[in-house]
Amino acid sequence: MTTTAPEHLLRADGVTVRFGGLTALDDVGLQVEPGSVVGLIGPNGAGKTTLFNVLSGVLRPTKGEISWKGAPPPGKRTHHLAKAGIARTFQGLNLFPMMPVIWNVMVGADRTAKGGAFSLISGFGRHHRDEQELKERAMATLMRFGIAEYALRLPGTLPYGVQKQVALARACVSEPELLLLDEPASGLSGQQMDTLADQIRGFSQHMAVVLVEHHMDLVMKVCDHIVVLNFGKVIASGTPEEIQADPAVTQAYLGTPADEGPSDGSPAVVDPSLGNGNGNGNGALR
Repeated sequence: MTTTAPEHLLRADGVTVRFGGLTALDDVGLQVEPGSVVGLIGPNGAGKTTLFNVLSGVLRPTKGEISWKGAPPPGKRTHHLAKAGIARTFQGLNLFPMMPVIWNVMVGADRTAKGGAFSLISGFGRHHRDEQELKERAMATLMRFGIAEYALRLPGTLPYGVQKQVALARACVSEPELLLLDEPASGLSGQQMDTLADQIRGFSQHMAVVLVEHHMDLVMKVCDHIVVLNFGKVIASGTPEEIQADPAVTQAYLGTPADEGPSDGSPAVVDPSLGNGNGNGNGALR
């Protein structure tokens, strides 16, 4: 008997999250296919972070289901998802300040240790072999990211852009099947964002990516599919071109009535030089 691989790597159906009387997410759905880059965008307070935390196992939904490869997720905690092949970054760097860069990256590779976490903690069993293998894997990843020269430096002594690369390397060192990126472009220069865009497209050759980001130009450049949230609801879902032309998205970002388009009748487009309706100047719809 043959089994058919699921069409979607990760799927969210009818996800609702309530905090007391506040509904942060209302019947939200999302699908991530293998090798795709899915963008999750919306104004501040739209529910992006809440959905991201549900997808990464940090938060349990009040209603709805999350499936991984067509089955329930393996466990309810973040480390269970990491073992299954799901990795994430954070809005903050979340690096260990008193650990050298290479050890920070090794932390992300612990799921590949053959002796398991107990061996690494206790020093018994395969401890020394696991440590050497993790160190080699971490160094290879640092070389791939072009930051191997900083392997023995403490994160706080490095430029912010390099620290962001260390955090990204830590998420990728275990070669996950799904990478969840939480605002990876925040604080980066234009040139660094161009590099990040190339990296994300490169990731999609080996893994799927879910990207939460305010920089609209980056989202439009790298995503295959985009989901737009506003007040906890999905108001649009489609390709970058479809999202650019959707009047409901324009309304959500700029407060323009949905039945009012540009005066010349042309569809809305992304203008990276404008603010995004949140006052942060990271690209908007016009």
